Amino acid sequence: MIVKIAKESGFCFGVKRAMDMAWESLENKNSIYALGPLIHNKQAVSKYEEKGLLTVDSLENIPNNESVIIRSHGVGKDIYDFSNKKNLDIIDTTCPFVKKIHDIANRYYNLGYQIIVIGDKNHPEVIGINGWCENNAIVIKTIDEANELVLNNDKKYCIVSQTTINLDLYENIKSILEKKIKNITFNNTICSATKVRQEAAKKLSKEVECMIVIGGKHSSNTQKLVNICKENVDTFSIETKNDLDINLLKAYNVVGISAGASTPDWIIDEVVEFLENIL
Repeated sequence: MIVKIAKESGFCFGVKRAMDMAWESLENKNSIYALGPLIHNKQAVSKYEEKGLLTVDSLENIPNNESVIIRSHGVGKDIYDFSNKKNLDIIDTTCPFVKKIHDIANRYYNLGYQIIVIGDKNHPEVIGINGWCENNAIVIKTIDEANELVLNNDKKYCIVSQTTINLDLYENIKSILEKKIKNITFNNTICSATKVRQEAAKKLSKEVECMIVIGGKHSSNTQKLVNICKENVDTFSIETKNDLDINLLKAYNVVGISAGASTPDWIIDEVVEFLENIL
């Protein structure tokens, strides 16, 4: 079996930065709280929890004067305010690209603009962005929602996007919205690493007999890679090598691999080794 790996796979800059910051902090303290899973990869998170990371879903579950990690997805302003009230030591690993969106949303909202976020309203990154405009953003994620959106000519609008959305989707929605109203400002805030990763996966999917995309089932950027590859070739979405079906894979001679931004190198290496040993 010939195994080809997409040029851009695994940890992106923001995730690697967050993981390094979290590990360094754990080296200096016996335990640190994380507000939500550090990244969308349970195998990687478990290694940090063995080191002393305590994952909670609410600041209410963190005692006063402890340390809390703000993960790379970012959070709303209210989380910082409440953390300060509890005198928590904030270890802020918010991705700089996400922080930029916070700044845009907050600045334009204070100038009287209605914020529109192109993304998944249930994704932690989008929830965090909305928290910088008093949770008043309009969130859309489909062409149909863009077509159905009613805009007010007496208002000003500012568009931002979730860092991991598909570039084609952003451009299509932009085309729809700019025809609806003139007083609208667009900010393409898709992460450059996301664009490159998606382009690399798309290119490779046209050169192989099947694709294997490695990443968390709840990872937005991973599932977008899956959908992109599916357009061209049979595609399997897995978290680890244990999810692979040997009998299915024996039908293919040339296999491509891509991996989400929260997938550690060691998981990718295990999958490659597994595939190269299939007879």
